Amino acid sequence: MNAPLTPGQWARTLSVEFASRAAAHDRDASFPFENFSQLHQAGLLALAAPRALGGQGATLAQLGEVIGAIGRGDPATALVLVMQYIQHRGMGQSGKVWPRHLAERLVRESVEGVSLINAFRVEPDLGSPARGGLPSTTARWTPDGWRVSGHKVYSTGVPILRWYAVWARTDEAEPRVGTILVPAGQPGTRIVETWDHLGLRASGSHDVIFDDVLVELDNAIDLRRPQDWAGGDPSLQADMVVMLGSLYTGVARAARDWVVQFLQDRKPVNLGAALATLPRAQEIVGTIEGYLLANDRLLAGLAREVDAGTVVPAVDSGLLKSLVTNNAVHAVEAALSLSSNHGLSRSNPLERHLRDVLCGRIHTPQDDSARVGAGRRALGL
Repeated sequence: MNAPLTPGQWARTLSVEFASRAAAHDRDASFPFENFSQLHQAGLLALAAPRALGGQGATLAQLGEVIGAIGRGDPATALVLVMQYIQHRGMGQSGKVWPRHLAERLVRESVEGVSLINAFRVEPDLGSPARGGLPSTTARWTPDGWRVSGHKVYSTGVPILRWYAVWARTDEAEPRVGTILVPAGQPGTRIVETWDHLGLRASGSHDVIFDDVLVELDNAIDLRRPQDWAGGDPSLQADMVVMLGSLYTGVARAARDWVVQFLQDRKPVNLGAALATLPRAQEIVGTIEGYLLANDRLLAGLAREVDAGTVVPAVDSGLLKSLVTNNAVHAVEAALSLSSNHGLSRSNPLERHLRDVLCGRIHTPQDDSARVGAGRRALGL
C-alpha cells in the first residue's frame, strides 16, 4: 500500500500541471480558478491553519516547500496561496485577536471547499501602510454593525476570495486602526478590474470599492491606536520572507530548468556541439546554481529559527528578503544572458519568468527600507 503524498509532494505534482497552463493565463491575464480547485482536493488550502482551529498546523519550513514548488509552476497561484497562509497562521499567533468562532469558520470553509482570504491594505493615496500613514478606508460603528467605505488597490486573488481582511480606521474622535473582516459579495462591494501588470498577470490583483458595506460588529479584529502599530510585527515579516522568498526562488528555478534544457538542445552548426559544452555556459549555469543554493540555505535557516520559536528581528528578516529576492532576479537575468533572442521570445517561458521575478522587489520591505534599517542599527541610530 502506497503512503499518502506529503504536502510538498502534492505541490510538486500539481506544479507540473499548473505550469502547463501558466503561459495562457499570463497572456490573457485570466485567473486560474482550476488551480485552486486542485489545491483544495489535495488538502493544501488549510495547511497553515492551527490544528486547534481545524487546520493542519504545518511548520513554516513545510509552507515554504509548498509555495516554492507551486511558484515554480505558476507564481500567480503561489502568491494567492501565500496570502491565505499568512492569514491562517496569524489566527493562531499570540497577540492576534481573532474571535474564535470566526477563525474556526474560516478554517472549516477552507477544509470543506475553495475558500480563501487576503488582507486588503494598499490604497491609491496611502500607498503601502508599511511606510506610515492612516488608511482612508473607514469603519463607522452603528447599532447594526460596522459600515465600511473605502478604496483598496492590488487586492491579490480577489476573483476567488470569500473573505476580505480590510485595513481600516474607525470614525471615532480618536481613531483606531485594524482589520474589518468583510465577506465577499456584500451589498456595496464592487470589484474594478484594473490589474494589467507586467508580471504575475494571473493574480487578479484588482481594485475593490466599499460603499457603506455592512458587516457584523465582531468582525472587527485587533483595533488599536495608530501608535500601537509602530514597529510592525516581526513574526509576520519573517513568515512573509520565507514564503515570498520561496515563491520567487521557485520562479528562478523554473528559469534555470528552461535554460539548462535550451543549452543542451541548442547545437549551432558552427560549433558542432551543444551550447552546454561551452565553458562560458557552464560558468554562468554554475553562477545560477550558486544563487539558488544561497537562497535555499538562507530560507531554510530563517524557517528553522521561526519554527523553533525564535523571534527574528525585523531588520534581519528584511535584509534576508532583499538578498533572496535579488538573488532570484540575478539568477533569471543570468539565464537570459545565455539565451540571446530566444530568451526574450514570447514563445519561450524565460521572458515570463523575468517579468514575474521582478515583482519580488515590490513586496514589503523594499530594498531601500531593508538597507536603511540595517544601516541605522549598525550606526547606533
